[in-house]
Amino acid sequence: MDTKRMDRRNALKVFGAGGLGLVGLACGARGPGRASAAETSGDAGTAGAGSTAGSAAAGATGAAPGAARAVTLNTLAADPEALPGPIAGASPRTRSFLLEPREGVGEIEPGATFDYMTFGGQIPGPMLRARQGDRIRLTVRSPKTNIRPHNVDLHAVYGPGGGASETLVLPGQEKTIEFRALYPGAFIYHCAVPGMDMHISSGMYGMILIEPPEGLPKVDHELYLGQHEVYTNRSAGEGGHHAFDTASMLREDPTYVLLNGQKHALTADGRGPIMAKRGETARVYFVNGGPNLTSSFHPIGNVWSKAWIAGALSNEPLRYVQTLPVPPGSTGVFELEFPVPEPIKLVDHALTRVTRKGMLGIIDVRGAKQASIFRSVDTHA
Repeated sequence: MDTKRMDRRNALKVFGAGGLGLVGLACGARGPGRASAAETSGDAGTAGAGSTAGSAAAGATGAAPGAARAVTLNTLAADPEALPGPIAGASPRTRSFLLEPREGVGEIEPGATFDYMTFGGQIPGPMLRARQGDRIRLTVRSPKTNIRPHNVDLHAVYGPGGGASETLVLPGQEKTIEFRALYPGAFIYHCAVPGMDMHISSGMYGMILIEPPEGLPKVDHELYLGQHEVYTNRSAGEGGHHAFDTASMLREDPTYVLLNGQKHALTADGRGPIMAKRGETARVYFVNGGPNLTSSFHPIGNVWSKAWIAGALSNEPLRYVQTLPVPPGSTGVFELEFPVPEPIKLVDHALTRVTRKGMLGIIDVRGAKQASIFRSVDTHA
């Protein structure tokens, strides 16, 4: 079959009703690489480095069954500070983005690998950022080295399936849609093919941020974080290659619950903690891919000084909130103040997910101690 000539209707026949089996058969194969989505002008290419190691045959490494496999997604955990900056210049305008589904093998924790599906080779997928009233031109391009169908449903879109029906791509295909950003807020985007729960659990989600016309207040740091859960046939902490386990997903009993796609990714055990200084402020853009669990997001040693529930930026924020629920398929925009030096632990307060399943990130706030705010008192002196 010539996939370049397969139109959307025929693709839906193949991957729609009855297509779950074909998607399921694809679970064991891997594709390579890393790319990113970037705002582009004209036909400019994808920004960011991309690794291209192997193809769907990446699993044929000669390794023993169950052994860890060669990693092809080397920068899997999204850098929480590598997000587009605040919108500047005249609006409304047309903004163009390229989003690439990427399949590959990544380390879920040291010594343990997993077959990930991603947008741009990172989790969460690259943030798309625009302003209310802008016209957005989005291209979804699937490398030939992928083996599965993919698409994207954006919750910022008025249109069929949030764009999913018009962005279905087979390996080697690309599709483009245009839409107006008619309402502000922080919204999830995610893959929405049959078997979407498996695709999302494997990493296929991200955020599209639509700023209000007046923009957002200035903060010292903007941070981009995503939570999702992974269901495998092994236990957390067990080395080797973890295969996706549908039975565990049906029970909603994940092996891992992750922040930015890997166990303890934003700590000294991963890419490192987020660094900040006393007296600074930060805004967190948080997206919960799920596919099943609600996050009770909490900063240990701090509170959310402002919180826009569900990313609803048109609403007034809540003030000084300890813990907020973020259901799967939703977001939150949260601000932090840093009045004292401390390691702030970012957790899902369903704490088994922290202590046993990997859901932890750290903001390391440095600076002089502030005894007027917090101090240890020696009562035995």
